[in-house]
Amino acid sequence: MAALPEGAPCWADAAFPDLEAAKNFYAELFGWTYTDALAQFGGYTQALKDGRPVAAVETMRPGLGGEPSWNLYFATSDIEATTAKIRDSGGALLMDPMKVGDYGTMVTAEDPSGAYFSAWQPASHEGFGRTGEPGAYCWAEVTARDAAKADAFYPAVFPLEVRPLGDARGGEGGPADFHVWKVQGRPVAGRHHMTDDFPPDVHPFINVYFGVADCDAAVETVRRLGGQVLQGHEPTDSPFGRHATVKDPQGAVFSVIDTATTVGEPPDLS
Repeated sequence: MAALPEGAPCWADAAFPDLEAAKNFYAELFGWTYTDALAQFGGYTQALKDGRPVAAVETMRPGLGGEPSWNLYFATSDIEATTAKIRDSGGALLMDPMKVGDYGTMVTAEDPSGAYFSAWQPASHEGFGRTGEPGAYCWAEVTARDAAKADAFYPAVFPLEVRPLGDARGGEGGPADFHVWKVQGRPVAGRHHMTDDFPPDVHPFINVYFGVADCDAAVETVRRLGGQVLQGHEPTDSPFGRHATVKDPQGAVFSVIDTATTVGEPPDLS
Protein backbone atom coordinates (compact mmCIF):
# COMPACT_ATOMS: atom_id res chain seq x y z
CA MET A 1 0.00 0.00 0.00
CA ALA A 2 1.64 3.21 -1.16
CA ALA A 3 1.48 6.34 0.97
CA LEU A 4 -1.17 8.78 -0.19
CA PRO A 5 0.12 12.06 -1.64
CA GLU A 6 0.69 15.19 0.41
CA GLY A 7 -2.60 16.91 1.24
CA ALA A 8 -4.86 14.00 0.31
CA PRO A 9 -7.34 12.67 2.87
CA CYS A 10 -5.67 9.54 4.20
CA TRP A 11 -7.66 8.32 7.22
CA ALA A 12 -10.89 8.74 9.21
CA ASP A 13 -11.84 7.73 12.71
CA ALA A 14 -14.45 8.39 15.37
CA ALA A 15 -14.81 7.84 19.12
CA PHE A 16 -18.05 6.55 20.66
CA PRO A 17 -19.47 6.17 24.17
CA ASP A 18 -20.52 2.61 23.25
CA LEU A 19 -17.81 1.11 21.06
CA GLU A 20 -19.48 -2.26 20.59
CA ALA A 21 -22.72 -0.62 19.46
CA ALA A 22 -20.79 1.47 16.94
CA LYS A 23 -18.96 -1.58 15.61
CA ASN A 24 -22.24 -3.44 15.16
CA PHE A 25 -23.88 -0.49 13.39
CA TYR A 26 -21.11 0.06 10.86
CA ALA A 27 -20.56 -3.66 10.34
CA GLU A 28 -24.16 -4.04 9.23
CA LEU A 29 -24.21 -0.84 7.20
CA PHE A 30 -20.85 -1.18 5.42
CA GLY A 31 -19.85 -4.81 5.90
CA TRP A 32 -16.89 -3.83 8.07
CA THR A 33 -14.91 -6.33 10.10
CA TYR A 34 -12.47 -5.28 12.80
CA THR A 35 -8.98 -5.86 14.08
CA ASP A 36 -8.36 -6.52 17.75
CA ALA A 37 -8.57 -3.38 19.87
CA LEU A 38 -5.24 -1.76 20.75
CA ALA A 39 -5.40 -1.41 24.53
CA GLN A 40 -2.31 0.82 24.62
CA PHE A 41 -4.15 3.30 22.40
CA GLY A 42 -7.46 3.42 24.26
CA GLY A 43 -9.09 0.50 22.48
CA TYR A 44 -8.41 1.91 19.03
CA THR A 45 -9.91 -0.57 16.55
CA GLN A 46 -9.33 -0.58 12.81
CA ALA A 47 -12.25 -1.29 10.50
CA LEU A 48 -11.52 -3.49 7.50
CA LYS A 49 -13.29 -3.94 4.19
CA ASP A 50 -12.30 -7.14 2.40
CA GLY A 51 -9.28 -7.29 4.68
CA ARG A 52 -7.97 -3.77 3.97
CA PRO A 53 -8.09 -0.87 6.47
CA VAL A 54 -10.74 1.76 5.74
CA ALA A 55 -11.36 3.60 9.05
CA ALA A 56 -11.15 3.20 12.80
CA VAL A 57 -13.40 3.43 15.84
CA GLU A 58 -12.51 3.78 19.51
CA THR A 59 -14.02 4.40 22.92
CA MET A 60 -14.71 8.04 23.77
CA ARG A 61 -12.62 9.21 26.67
CA PRO A 62 -14.55 9.93 29.89
CA GLY A 63 -15.41 13.56 30.45
CA LEU A 64 -15.55 14.54 26.80
CA GLY A 65 -18.81 16.28 26.04
CA GLY A 66 -20.76 16.50 22.82
CA GLU A 67 -21.77 13.91 20.28
CA PRO A 68 -19.35 11.62 18.46
CA SER A 69 -18.05 12.86 15.12
CA TRP A 70 -15.95 11.55 12.26
CA ASN A 71 -12.47 13.04 12.08
CA LEU A 72 -10.57 13.31 8.79
CA TYR A 73 -6.78 13.12 8.45
CA PHE A 74 -4.78 14.79 5.68
CA ALA A 75 -1.49 13.23 4.62
CA THR A 76 1.78 15.03 5.25
CA SER A 77 5.41 14.06 4.84
CA ASP A 78 6.56 16.56 7.48
CA ILE A 79 4.30 16.90 10.51
CA GLU A 80 6.41 19.66 12.09
CA ALA A 81 6.24 21.82 8.96
CA THR A 82 2.50 21.20 8.65
CA THR A 83 2.00 22.13 12.31
CA ALA A 84 3.86 25.41 11.74
CA LYS A 85 1.67 26.16 8.72
CA ILE A 86 -1.47 25.46 10.77
CA ARG A 87 -0.34 27.99 13.39
CA ASP A 88 0.82 30.56 10.84
CA SER A 89 -2.43 30.32 8.88
CA GLY A 90 -4.72 30.99 11.83
CA GLY A 91 -5.51 27.44 12.96
CA ALA A 92 -5.63 26.40 16.61
CA LEU A 93 -3.74 23.31 17.75
CA LEU A 94 -5.72 20.94 19.95
CA MET A 95 -2.58 18.90 20.59
CA ASP A 96 1.09 19.02 19.75
CA PRO A 97 2.44 16.50 17.23
CA MET A 98 2.21 13.06 18.81
CA LYS A 99 3.96 9.88 17.76
CA VAL A 100 1.58 6.90 17.70
CA GLY A 101 3.80 3.89 18.27
CA ASP A 102 5.46 2.85 15.03
CA TYR A 103 2.32 3.72 13.04
CA GLY A 104 3.03 7.40 12.40
CA THR A 105 2.74 10.89 13.88
CA MET A 106 -0.40 13.00 14.14
CA VAL A 107 -1.57 16.45 15.04
CA THR A 108 -5.17 17.62 15.54
CA ALA A 109 -6.33 21.19 15.04
CA GLU A 110 -9.29 23.50 14.50
CA ASP A 111 -9.32 25.50 11.30
CA PRO A 112 -10.21 29.23 11.41
CA SER A 113 -13.78 28.45 10.29
CA GLY A 114 -14.28 26.14 13.31
CA ALA A 115 -13.97 22.67 11.77
CA TYR A 116 -11.72 20.06 13.38
CA PHE A 117 -9.26 17.93 11.39
CA SER A 118 -6.00 16.02 11.77
CA ALA A 119 -2.78 15.63 9.81
CA TRP A 120 -0.94 12.31 9.60
CA GLN A 121 2.70 11.60 8.79
CA PRO A 122 2.75 7.87 8.07
CA ALA A 123 5.28 5.33 9.20
CA SER A 124 4.04 1.72 9.19
CA HIS A 125 0.38 2.82 8.82
CA GLU A 126 0.01 4.66 5.51
CA GLY A 127 -3.74 5.22 5.71
CA PHE A 128 -6.69 3.99 3.69
CA GLY A 129 -6.22 0.57 2.13
CA ARG A 130 -9.28 1.09 -0.06
CA THR A 131 -11.05 4.20 -1.33
CA GLY A 132 -13.80 5.07 -3.80
CA GLU A 133 -15.86 1.89 -3.39
CA PRO A 134 -18.70 0.56 -1.20
CA GLY A 135 -17.66 0.44 2.44
CA ALA A 136 -14.69 2.78 1.96
CA TYR A 137 -13.92 6.48 2.00
CA CYS A 138 -15.13 8.27 -1.14
CA TRP A 139 -15.13 11.99 -0.44
CA ALA A 140 -15.13 14.69 2.24
CA GLU A 141 -16.31 18.28 2.51
CA VAL A 142 -15.21 20.94 4.95
CA THR A 143 -18.65 22.30 5.79
CA ALA A 144 -18.12 25.88 6.97
CA ARG A 145 -20.28 28.89 7.75
CA ASP A 146 -17.33 31.25 7.15
CA ALA A 147 -16.25 29.82 3.81
CA ALA A 148 -13.67 32.56 3.20
CA LYS A 149 -11.67 31.50 6.25
CA ALA A 150 -11.64 27.86 5.14
CA ASP A 151 -10.72 28.91 1.59
CA ALA A 152 -7.68 30.83 2.81
CA PHE A 153 -6.55 28.21 5.31
CA TYR A 154 -6.44 24.79 3.67
CA PRO A 155 -4.48 25.68 0.50
CA ALA A 156 -1.96 27.49 2.75
CA VAL A 157 -1.42 24.34 4.83
CA PHE A 158 -1.66 21.63 2.16
CA PRO A 159 -0.74 21.60 -1.56
CA LEU A 160 -4.32 21.81 -2.80
CA GLU A 161 -5.42 23.00 -6.21
CA VAL A 162 -8.74 24.79 -5.73
CA ARG A 163 -11.50 24.62 -8.35
CA PRO A 164 -14.51 26.87 -7.51
CA LEU A 165 -17.69 25.39 -8.96
CA GLY A 166 -20.25 28.02 -8.04
CA ASP A 167 -23.66 26.46 -8.62
CA ALA A 168 -22.37 24.04 -11.28
CA ARG A 169 -22.21 21.03 -8.98
CA GLY A 170 -25.65 19.85 -10.04
CA GLY A 171 -28.29 17.86 -8.23
CA GLU A 172 -31.43 19.04 -6.52
CA GLY A 173 -30.73 21.75 -3.99
CA GLY A 174 -27.02 21.80 -4.87
CA PRO A 175 -24.96 24.34 -2.93
CA ALA A 176 -24.49 27.78 -4.47
CA ASP A 177 -20.91 28.05 -3.20
CA PHE A 178 -18.71 24.99 -3.51
CA HIS A 179 -15.01 24.37 -4.06
CA VAL A 180 -13.33 21.17 -5.23
CA TRP A 181 -9.83 20.44 -3.96
CA LYS A 182 -7.41 18.53 -6.17
CA VAL A 183 -4.11 16.88 -5.30
CA GLN A 184 -1.78 15.95 -8.14
CA GLY A 185 -4.62 16.71 -10.57
CA ARG A 186 -7.14 14.41 -8.86
CA PRO A 187 -10.23 15.63 -6.95
CA VAL A 188 -9.94 14.46 -3.33
CA ALA A 189 -12.27 16.63 -1.22
CA GLY A 190 -14.05 19.97 -1.16
CA ARG A 191 -15.41 22.92 0.74
CA HIS A 192 -19.17 23.29 1.22
CA HIS A 193 -20.62 26.61 2.40
CA MET A 194 -23.15 26.00 5.17
CA THR A 195 -26.42 27.69 4.28
CA ASP A 196 -29.75 28.04 6.07
CA ASP A 197 -30.54 24.36 5.45
CA PHE A 198 -28.24 23.66 8.44
CA PRO A 199 -29.74 24.42 11.88
CA PRO A 200 -27.99 27.37 13.57
CA ASP A 201 -26.62 25.16 16.36
CA VAL A 202 -24.67 22.90 13.97
CA HIS A 203 -20.95 23.45 14.45
CA PRO A 204 -18.76 23.57 11.30
CA PHE A 205 -17.48 20.09 10.52
CA ILE A 206 -15.87 17.87 7.91
CA ASN A 207 -18.50 15.64 6.36
CA VAL A 208 -17.00 12.27 5.44
CA TYR A 209 -18.65 10.29 2.62
CA PHE A 210 -18.54 6.49 2.61
CA GLY A 211 -19.43 4.51 -0.50
CA VAL A 212 -22.47 2.24 -0.69
CA ALA A 213 -23.88 0.06 -3.44
CA ASP A 214 -27.41 1.51 -3.05
CA CYS A 215 -28.01 4.86 -1.35
CA ASP A 216 -31.71 4.28 -0.64
CA ALA A 217 -31.09 0.83 0.82
CA ALA A 218 -28.29 2.24 2.99
CA VAL A 219 -30.59 4.97 4.29
CA GLU A 220 -33.21 2.39 5.21
CA THR A 221 -30.54 0.39 7.03
CA VAL A 222 -29.51 3.50 8.97
CA ARG A 223 -33.11 4.08 10.02
CA ARG A 224 -33.69 0.43 10.92
CA LEU A 225 -30.62 0.44 13.14
CA GLY A 226 -31.76 3.55 15.02
CA GLY A 227 -30.06 6.31 13.05
CA GLN A 228 -31.72 9.10 11.11
CA VAL A 229 -31.50 11.07 7.89
CA LEU A 230 -30.78 14.76 8.37
CA GLN A 231 -33.68 16.97 7.38
CA GLY A 232 -33.10 18.39 3.91
CA HIS A 233 -30.39 15.84 3.16
CA GLU A 234 -32.48 12.88 2.03
CA PRO A 235 -31.26 10.77 -0.92
CA THR A 236 -30.45 13.13 -3.79
CA ASP A 237 -29.18 12.58 -7.31
CA SER A 238 -26.11 14.37 -8.65
CA PRO A 239 -23.58 13.94 -11.45
CA PHE A 240 -21.24 12.38 -8.87
CA GLY A 241 -23.66 9.87 -7.37
CA ARG A 242 -26.83 9.47 -5.34
CA HIS A 243 -26.10 10.57 -1.78
CA ALA A 244 -27.65 11.32 1.60
CA THR A 245 -26.41 12.69 4.93
CA VAL A 246 -27.26 10.66 8.01
CA LYS A 247 -26.62 10.45 11.73
CA ASP A 248 -25.76 7.19 13.45
CA PRO A 249 -27.56 6.15 16.68
CA GLN A 250 -24.86 7.77 18.84
CA GLY A 251 -24.92 11.08 16.94
CA ALA A 252 -22.02 10.90 14.46
CA VAL A 253 -22.90 12.58 11.14
CA PHE A 254 -21.61 11.27 7.80
CA SER A 255 -22.79 10.80 4.23
CA VAL A 256 -23.35 7.75 2.07
CA ILE A 257 -22.92 7.86 -1.69
CA ASP A 258 -23.58 5.46 -4.54
CA THR A 259 -21.08 6.68 -7.10
CA ALA A 260 -22.42 4.31 -9.78
CA THR A 261 -25.85 6.01 -9.90
CA THR A 262 -25.36 9.43 -11.46
CA VAL A 263 -27.75 11.98 -12.96
CA GLY A 264 -26.63 14.86 -15.17
CA GLU A 265 -23.31 15.83 -16.68
CA PRO A 266 -20.48 16.50 -14.21
CA PRO A 267 -18.85 19.93 -14.38
CA ASP A 268 -15.43 20.32 -15.94
CA LEU A 269 -12.86 19.89 -13.16
CA SER A 270 -9.79 20.37 -15.35
